[in-house]
Amino acid sequence: MEPMIDRIGGEPQVQLLVNHFYDLIETLPQGATIMAMHQRGHGLSHVRPEQFNFLCGFFGGRRYYHELHGHMNLREIHAHVEIRLQDAEDWLAVMERAMTETNVAAKERGEIMTTFRRAALMLVNVD
Repeated sequence: MEPMIDRIGGEPQVQLLVNHFYDLIETLPQGATIMAMHQRGHGLSHVRPEQFNFLCGFFGGRRYYHELHGHMNLREIHAHVEIRLQDAEDWLAVMERAMTETNVAAKERGEIMTTFRRAALMLVNVD
């Protein structure tokens, strides 16, 4: 089966998705807490390229994040951040909107969101 990255349009689509996602994070009420998390960390200028690097590999393309950091462990990447269930739900809602608005096909979007939901809920570490 064709890798997800190819099914959704390759690296240009991943870049479009990441940029649109963070544009939404910066402007939607659902993004406010996520924005604050990034401001306490490395900031938003750091997160866009890192998410692109991660998602390329996550979607079955070149593993840029792994090449740079030696792993793709989501728990390790987010260990310094307190993540509540609502934060995970907000992230998922904004990502689904970003995928819809950047024209990721419904079939692929559904498959991606199933995987993202599992990953996001696994990262919840605060009641």
